[in-house]
Amino acid sequence: MDGLRHLNERIAGLDAEIARRAREDELARRLMTIPGIGPLIATALATLAPPPEHFRRARDFAAWLGLTPRQHSTGGKQPLGTTTRMGKRSLRRLLILGANSVVIKRSTNPMAQPGTWLGGLLTRKPGMLARVALANKMPRIVWVLMARGGVYRAPVAAA
Repeated sequence: MDGLRHLNERIAGLDAEIARRAREDELARRLMTIPGIGPLIATALATLAPPPEHFRRARDFAAWLGLTPRQHSTGGKQPLGTTTRMGKRSLRRLLILGANSVVIKRSTNPMAQPGTWLGGLLTRKPGMLARVALANKMPRIVWVLMARGGVYRAPVAAA
């Protein structure tokens, strides 16, 4: 039992250290304004993601993380497959977990309210597909904040 208590104390200490570093890092603070991105994901993105100048557009950053759908283009048709799963596995997993937290807390999260993109997606598609779609959208928002600065502003739901 002492070993478990010691591990819990150590985890709590590491969580506090991550939260402290996130508060001190200007980019991490801005990233934490995005729903589903907390101190852990923000510091991981700020630390592990290359500078936004490495990518021409936000979709390229999402593709680098392996969150874009695989494309099988033929004859002018572009059917989309599963995610490519290329790139940083740890960041991809963290973003999916962050998207999962948004979906779980959808009653209090403005991003998932009825009338929003995510709210509509959750009514039309299976839950896991909506989570991965949101995880695909999140790095695009991250790239914009990294490249252009500013903080996240939630879109207004359609009336």
